[in-house]
Amino acid sequence: MPKIAFTAARLQGFTCPPDRAQAFLWDATVRGLGLRVTAAKGAAYVFQSVYEGADVRITIGTREAWSIRDAQERARELQRLIDQGIDPREQKRERRQQKAAAEAAAAVQAVTVGEAWADYCAERAPHWGERHRADHQLLSKAGGEPVKRGIKPSRPGVKPVTVSGPLYPLLALKLSDLTPERVTAWAAKEAKTRPTRARLAWRCLKVFLNWCAASPAYQAATGNTNPAANRKARDALGRPNVKADVLLREQLPAWFAAVRQIGNATVSAYLQTLLLTGARPGEVITLRWADLNLQWRSLAIRDKVEGERVIPLTPYVLHLLAALPRRSEWVFASASNANPITSPNHPHGQACKVAAIEGLTLHGLRRSFGSLSEWQEIPAGIVAQIMGHKPSATAEKHYRVRPLDLLRLHHERIEAWILEQAGVRFDAAAAPGGLRVVA
Repeated sequence: MPKIAFTAARLQGFTCPPDRAQAFLWDATVRGLGLRVTAAKGAAYVFQSVYEGADVRITIGTREAWSIRDAQERARELQRLIDQGIDPREQKRERRQQKAAAEAAAAVQAVTVGEAWADYCAERAPHWGERHRADHQLLSKAGGEPVKRGIKPSRPGVKPVTVSGPLYPLLALKLSDLTPERVTAWAAKEAKTRPTRARLAWRCLKVFLNWCAASPAYQAATGNTNPAANRKARDALGRPNVKADVLLREQLPAWFAAVRQIGNATVSAYLQTLLLTGARPGEVITLRWADLNLQWRSLAIRDKVEGERVIPLTPYVLHLLAALPRRSEWVFASASNANPITSPNHPHGQACKVAAIEGLTLHGLRRSFGSLSEWQEIPAGIVAQIMGHKPSATAEKHYRVRPLDLLRLHHERIEAWILEQAGVRFDAAAAPGGLRVVA
């Protein structure tokens, strides 16, 4: 195999003969250094030697990218490795793996909270209920969209826009930069304007970061500690106040009179159903016609605790629902689209203002059902089962199986008493109006 002293002119003029796939030119100065030329790939420096009785050939780099001196120095380094009993190919593989690992680590360190949050929601959403999915979307929304209704502009000519969710300020941060100090500062800021939503956001953030710590893709960025699980952040958010908004017995006539005068019959029926079933606002608003069993007079409620619970369909509630137009699959359907109505806080607030009742929320109607039931001395376990509260004692959990008829006996007593106190005249024996379809 002839060898020559490598010069720029000699290497530049060396080409592959047309009748061959490749050609080699070997350096007389450095053992094992050669120039390999092919018609397809051009010219590249190679190193060839013997390692443990087998031929070894390693590509150093292209003729254009490497100078002769650098190629010679690299060939000497490779020969020294072989002389030391080290396989250069294995070393090259290790370097590639180390580089890939370093790049992967750098990529993980660069990932933002928002990117990880999107992956988390996509993976966990199939296991969540509708309300929980909506909460995660609202907590991380960007805001800035025009408000369509319900809020007056702060200044003339300025259109109100939606505010960003509590978690939105954290989404642009690198996940690796989310320290306990940052979370505490965020919690203190959010607690000043919306403490209730901030506490919910903090709880969701803790669960999200636990998921990141258990995820191979993100655990390198979060480490072994959860930056949201720190006492200072919890203290900054404060403790929730005990809610006390509830309808008093003497307020029932004014409340029913105002609610029954609401121009939207669907909203009016929704609010009355909310009070008379004791269900959560989201459970009632997502009722479907398929959830009504007219044969057995029952309602299937999608429960956030048990998944589903069946409660009696009491006479007055059946009367309210039977009078509603059947626009879509939803019982409380919007007149403008095929979806359920949006949460009617505004019309309920207006009705409460007419009735001179202050601070009564939609969830306060659920609280009112439980409180008003005590006037009839209904067993607490019965009321809890209708409302969908978790059993609070071993006997309730394992030794009380109440059939629907037993619940109906007490539920109808509660409804009849509330209507009597409200001055609402209703004949429970009268047949409800037939359901009607509206195109």
